[in-house]
This record gives sequence, structure tokens and C-alpha cells, in this order.
Amino acid sequence: MRIKIFALLILATFTFTSCGDGKKEEGKSIETTVKKEVAEEPAKEEVSTSEKIDLMAPTLNNKGIGPIKNVKLGTIDDKMVEKGKELFKTNCTACHKFKKRYIGPALKDITARRSPEWIMNMILNSTEMLEKDPVAKALIAEYNAPMAQQLISKEECRSILEYLRTK
Repeated sequence: MRIKIFALLILATFTFTSCGDGKKEEGKSIETTVKKEVAEEPAKEEVSTSEKIDLMAPTLNNKGIGPIKNVKLGTIDDKMVEKGKELFKTNCTACHKFKKRYIGPALKDITARRSPEWIMNMILNSTEMLEKDPVAKALIAEYNAPMAQQLISKEECRSILEYLRTK
């Protein structure tokens, strides 16, 4: 048994030492090439238009991508606000705060920066929004955390929007 183990160790030693020609320069040039390729890749991302969007600038003309095409806002509906507040607590507070950045962006004055349609489409259709909408792409680039797809109805989403209008 000891002879077999000794023979295996000799064979392994021979195999490892015979794989190279003893020059360290060759390994160095491969390492340099790999590092150079990796270093060049992020430069391509830097020129992306989605990262150049000012996330605090209003984009009220952008309705987003999804099922909501037009939202008519009237006076604030207190019943919808209460329902929206509860839905917000259940679905949104894990990632969003109002006055500070958290996992997702701060939502204070969100209705002054984004159209009602965009907000609702982001809630209802976040996957497609993150793929195609320029503002949503900039948000994912900034926060590195995609918004989870919410499993709520359009009516529930509208209640959340009504709550956000009060903040």
C-alpha cells in the first residue's frame, strides 16, 4: 500500500513539474492579458446612456412600459390612502424609505419626479421596465438591486400611488 502511495506522489510531482517549461514570464503575460481584458470591459458600461440620467430630475412625460396608459388624478381619496398605506407597509418597506436611500431609492416627492403611469408601471411591471425603460435602467445601475415584481392588482397599485401622493 505504501509503495502505491509513494508511486502516486512521484507521478503527481512529475506531472506538475513537467507541465511548464520553468519560465515564469509566460504565466505573467497570460495574467496581464486577462487583467487587461477585464479592465477594458467596465469602460464599455461607463458610456451607457442609462447611467447619465439624473435620477432626481423630473421625467413626468415618461409613462413607462406596462399596462397603465393613463391615470387621471383628482383630489386625494382618504380611503385609498389608508389602503395604500397598508399595502405600502406590506410590500414596499423592505426596500424603500421616504427620506433616505435604502435598498431602493427614497420615495419622498416621487410623484413630483415621476408620472403616475410610470410609478404604477414600475410597481406592476418592474421586470420589463428594468429591461427597457431608461430611467428604470439608470435606477438599477445606481442601486444594484432590481425591484421585485409585486403581485398586486391595478386597484391596489392605484391605492399605493394615492398614498405616495401624500408623502
